[in-house]
Formats: sequence, C-alpha cells, structure tokens
Amino acid sequence: MARALDRLSEREASAGSVERDEALRARIQEAMAKAASWVWSMQAPGHPKGVFRTSAQHDPVRWPGVLLAGTYDGLMCLNLLGETWRLDRRERDALAQFIEDFAQVDGRFSNPNMRSKDIFKKVNYLETVGYVSFHLTNYSLGALDAIDRLDHPNLAFAEPFLDPLYLHAWLGHRDLRDPWQEGNNIVNVGSFLLLMQRFGPKLRAARASHALDLLLEWHDRNQEPATGFWGVGQTVNPRYAVEAMAGATHNLHLYYAREREVPLAERMADYCLTLPREAQTACLDVDPVDILIHLDRLTGYRREEVRNWLGAKLIAVLDHQNEDGGFADGREGVRKLDGWISGYEEPQGLSNCFATFFRCLAIAMIADCLWPGWRHWGFRRMAGIGYVSPRRLVA
Repeated sequence: MARALDRLSEREASAGSVERDEALRARIQEAMAKAASWVWSMQAPGHPKGVFRTSAQHDPVRWPGVLLAGTYDGLMCLNLLGETWRLDRRERDALAQFIEDFAQVDGRFSNPNMRSKDIFKKVNYLETVGYVSFHLTNYSLGALDAIDRLDHPNLAFAEPFLDPLYLHAWLGHRDLRDPWQEGNNIVNVGSFLLLMQRFGPKLRAARASHALDLLLEWHDRNQEPATGFWGVGQTVNPRYAVEAMAGATHNLHLYYAREREVPLAERMADYCLTLPREAQTACLDVDPVDILIHLDRLTGYRREEVRNWLGAKLIAVLDHQNEDGGFADGREGVRKLDGWISGYEEPQGLSNCFATFFRCLAIAMIADCLWPGWRHWGFRRMAGIGYVSPRRLVA
C-alpha cells in the first residue's frame, strides 16, 4: 500500500496541472470514503448509533468515559465528510442524550474515568481542571452541533467571563511560556462567549460581545511583533516558536469569528511556510494548514508558495492513511488523551477517532482552498479545531 501511494504521489507531482488535480481529487474522494467507513466501524456495541470507541483497541467496558472523546471526534469527522445524514431523528435524539449525560449541573462536561490525581496540565490544580473540562465541553458541544442538537446549551459555568473584572483577572493568569495550552484555553472561553451571542437573551448576548472585544484587545497588546504569534522566547528557541504557532491557530479563530483584521498576518504566513511539508503529528499538520488557508482567504499573501506548500502537505497526509482507512496520530510511542497523564493509553500507529478527524480536516481545508466549491465540507460552526470561517476577502 505504501509503495503504491508513493508511486501515485510521484505521478501526481510530475503530471500536468489538470491531470494532477483530477488525480488528487479522486484520491481524496477514495481516502475520505475509507475514513468514513472506518469511523462507522468504531460503533460501540450496546450503545446508540453514533457512539464510537476511540480506536479498535479501546475497551468501552473498562473505559466507558473514553466513549465521549471517541464520539465527539467521530461525529465531527462524519459531519465534515457529509455522513451524518445516516442518523435519523430518533437516533440523533438518543445520541444527544448519551452525550448530555456527561454534562454536570453547571453545563461543563466531564469524563467520569478521569480521577483528580490522574490529570495534569499545570501545577495549579484549578488550571488543570479548567483546561480539561473546557476542552471536553467545547468538543462535546461541537458534536451536538454536528447532529443539530445544540439548542440553548447550559453555559452557566461560563457566565463569570461576562464580568470584565473577572475576565481581566483570568487573562492576567495566562502563562505565555506555554502558548499552545493557553491557545486552547482562550479559544474555548471565546467559543462559549460566541455561543452566548448565538443563544439566549439580548442582554447576555451584548455582554458576551463586549467580553469578546476585551479578549481581542488583550491579544492585540500581547502579540509578538517578530512572528505575529503569542508566547515568549519565539525568536530564540525553535521549539517555542512551533508551540506559539500551534497555540495561535486557536487564538486566531476569535479574529475570524469576529471578522477582525488579523495583525501581522504576513509574518505568520512567512513562518508557516518554513515548516516541514512532510507529515508530523495530527495537531502539527492541521495547525499550519488552518493558519495558511485562512490567511490565503483574507490576504492572498504569497499565494503561489502557500498553495504549493499546501499541495505537498496534502500528499503527505494522504500517504499517512492506514490500511484500515483511519489515521494515526504518530507512529512511535504511546498516545494518551490530553491532560490525562495516568489513565487511558494505547500504542501510537493505531487508527483513532481523534487523528482521523484532524487529518481529514487538514485534507478538507486544503481541498477547499485549492478547489473552492468542488465538494461540500461540513466544517464546524463553533470556534475551535474544525472551524473554518466562511469569510473571504481575496478571490
């Protein structure tokens, strides 16, 4: 399989533009059909249709809480690929109830298998809990939205962020030594504020709009002028620069959603074009793709170089597909769920719902950039990985 894909990649690279594009689109169609089939094959026995194991190794009896992650990743992937039509009204209702059963009274979602002593993101335990719970909540709400069952979500837990003093204090505790983590924290809070605008009374929507303005003002003040990203040490340490880029992928969603001009966009694109075109991890593949396709829409800067980079990355990600149709995150080591340091784990290299969603997303974003309107993609409507702004300023 790998050798056949290598030969196909060589033909694609040497073919004329029309022939190459047709070959790539055909290959994408085949890859996405296989990926969708793999996700459906992860159906958890004895559960509503659309409840997925995270991988073929996942034992849902031992690890029932992991079904939440498998389900939200799987559903958002299927929505991206136009597959959720296979769920009828009753199946969507049962599936939504399954997801909502993981919600707490204040609206936050939790994985009951995650014990407090087994999670870690920061020494400050409240920061760890906030990161993990907001991550689970944003993705769970995204899954409900993917099946059209996000109706006036309970966002009581996020209402403190409507208070400018609380929001400023929270922003003051963001650790720009760890911009990748903070990018996730910030986009999750921003996503909840955007939902408050979308649902609920006018007064709360107005307060959420003001909070989002304050959030973006903080970004404008703290942007690194050399790169356009957020985070310290980017100009002296390559690892810090990569992590700042990955974090900025999330931060930038707030600019797109609020239709704000992106400051220093050209410097961001310059940096992303220096990154490897080969497949990396699922996150480090989708992140620069996300930035470049959005900046291509908004500025058109270095368009030919951007699209050449994206075309090479497209082939690399397609080559990463496993024989079973799914995608792996990495090839070596152990995969764990974000923040869960002593819990569920499985070998890298296995197809899993997380990596399959992220890698299908990278493929879809690139395809939508190279061939606008060629195929409908069900991108997320909520800020966070999977969101693609419909806004285009440059044809």
